[in-house]
Amino acid sequence: MSAADDERDDLLLLFKALTDRSRLTLLGLLAQREHSVQELAALVGLKEPTVSHHLSMLKRRGLVRQRQDAATHWYVLEPDAITALAKRLSSRAQIASLAGDAPLGDWQAKVVETFVAADGTLKSIPASRKKRWAILAWLVRQFEEDRRYAEKELNAKLLERHWDSATLRREFIGYRMMARERGSYWRLPEAGWIAETGEGYRP
Repeated sequence: MSAADDERDDLLLLFKALTDRSRLTLLGLLAQREHSVQELAALVGLKEPTVSHHLSMLKRRGLVRQRQDAATHWYVLEPDAITALAKRLSSRAQIASLAGDAPLGDWQAKVVETFVAADGTLKSIPASRKKRWAILAWLVRQFEEDRRYAEKELNAKLLERHWDSATLRREFIGYRMMARERGSYWRLPEAGWIAETGEGYRP
């Protein structure tokens, strides 16, 4: 299972904990102050075992914390929980990363089929930004993550695909698909790539 799969599963469980009116009411009360199970049951009109069940789910998801005072269990909202959730979904790149290694969309596959010859070379570099992005994404995924490539090595690999290696290198950097430092290049995580629309693109 990939990191994206783990993140998706974790978020699904978290959202499941929130998709219940009673649990949302309990969270609201616990955001005001600390409450015992008995107090909460009286406030929301539920039986204590039912409230305990809801609180157990919220606790497992890190949304509330519990302390025990003699025989009484006290609960309160975990203050950092909502902030942490918002941070995990605070940017388009972070949401896009949930796709993980999903297969190419139909349009991307069609672009690759159109511009890549049977021998794996590029017939041309697309003029359209959207189509060019699809080709760049296809090409950069052929480089290993967590590995640095000297410019000479990168050029050699790119020249196997197309004669204009300088443009391909520049586009990798512009779309933040690769980073460069002192003649060394490395592939960046897909979550940080600039989208195919070219918004925010820096050549």
